[in-house]
Amino acid sequence: MESITKYYRRVQATFILTAFCVIAAAVLFAPSFGRFVHTGDNVADILLNGVVVGCTDEPEKAEDILQSAREELVRDNQELVFMTADLELQGKSMVFGAVDSDRTIRQNMKDVLKDSICKTLQHAYTVKINEYTVNLKTSGEVLSLLSACLSEYDPDGEYVVDLVVDPVRELNVLTTSICPADKRKNPDEVELSAGVGLLFDEVFEQAVPTMAGDFDSLDYGLVDLAYADTVEVVEAYLMEDEITSLSDAIDQVTKEQEKEQIYEVQSGDTLSQIALNNGLTVDGLVAINPGLESADSTIRVGDELIITVPEPELSVIHQELVYAEESYDAPVQYVDVDDWYTTKQEVVQEPSAGHRKAASIVTYRNSEEIGEEIILEEVDYEAVPKIVKRGTKVPPTYIKPISGGRLSSGFGGRNAPTRGASTNHKGIDWATPVGTAVMASSGGTVTRAGWGSGYGYVVYIQHADGRETRYGHLSKVLVSPGQKVSQGQKIALSGNTGRSTGPHVHFEMRINGQAVNPLKYLN
Repeated sequence: MESITKYYRRVQATFILTAFCVIAAAVLFAPSFGRFVHTGDNVADILLNGVVVGCTDEPEKAEDILQSAREELVRDNQELVFMTADLELQGKSMVFGAVDSDRTIRQNMKDVLKDSICKTLQHAYTVKINEYTVNLKTSGEVLSLLSACLSEYDPDGEYVVDLVVDPVRELNVLTTSICPADKRKNPDEVELSAGVGLLFDEVFEQAVPTMAGDFDSLDYGLVDLAYADTVEVVEAYLMEDEITSLSDAIDQVTKEQEKEQIYEVQSGDTLSQIALNNGLTVDGLVAINPGLESADSTIRVGDELIITVPEPELSVIHQELVYAEESYDAPVQYVDVDDWYTTKQEVVQEPSAGHRKAASIVTYRNSEEIGEEIILEEVDYEAVPKIVKRGTKVPPTYIKPISGGRLSSGFGGRNAPTRGASTNHKGIDWATPVGTAVMASSGGTVTRAGWGSGYGYVVYIQHADGRETRYGHLSKVLVSPGQKVSQGQKIALSGNTGRSTGPHVHFEMRINGQAVNPLKYLN
């Protein structure tokens, strides 16, 4: 029995010795196990966004491993990627156990980072045309958009558009350069700018036809092409839903939009002609111009009217060299007369058309002709110009003679309000309380002031443009015949005198002795 006990003791001692040797060998020769430390932390768990991604005995390398994982994750991604990466180290003491390799930790980090990507911003280009902007994916799409705006006017592709760095801007803003296709730089000569790839730094030279001795030597057709609006292009990083497809962008930019423009009234213009020339009805023209009361409103040379003109977001200016055999009119010649008002004109010579052969450069804004320059002309017979005398003095204006009041009777035919009253009203009436101030509608000379039979108390004023205004049914006259008055000067008080059915002011305007509707002349 004693021998058996001794045998088990030897087996137990041998097992303990063997186990100790194995542990010692593992500690000394296997680097995947943490070294034994009697006190303190000798390893650390690495947590990324709260998830354990590995255990290491070199915690100082955790930041570098994280940086490497992020770089590998976005290395082949052209977008701008945002992700959460909260790194935490939790030290601990370990006697026996394995630490993870850098490779394993990096892969675990990548798996966690993939789940933490919060948004991706794609590399894109923002195109700004005046106040309009659109975002496209690539510079190639930008060029396709810009080229689409030219294609209607350059169907044969004689011109090409490129993006170049705007030399007048401090930041890297791109703009456009249009040049003939046969003068475009070789891509091998192009310099790289602002990280936008191959951009052509082209100096645009306007094509001007050489003056020739005969019409046959000229090269007719498109001679110049340019954008009428400023185009700016910048690089950007945007969300996917902020980027417009190329087809939608082309539709938006080339589609005609309703835009307001200002038209200056020229000599001989009428509202109906202005409306017709701009694709409007007279009522439509009146509606968009607050200064016009009706289709019968008076317009004068130099007046500015709003006209609605359909235009695309990006307009194109193009010039064409054309040949024509045509009748032509000489420009109207004006002779200014300082003693006449601008409302007076007189034709002193009637025009006669001439005939010529001409080669000219016609300038268009989109499809609208905006200018013509003749570069070669052969006249068969000269045109005779129209010669017009015109006044230079600004005519007086007319204002309502009272403040407030209710229009109680208009100009023209009416039922006689009282016995003996006329059925053809030669002025207009405003109902207003007795004693309301009556003012001169325009400056002039008082020709009558006092009782005027059916008018009651009246004031007549003769104005410098030959017109006369009359103010009737007054309660008190404050001016005298021969007195000079200014526009807006108080001349009387309203009343109910003469043939009158109630307190009011009667206002007349006469031109060459003929009564006219005053409402057409009041400002």
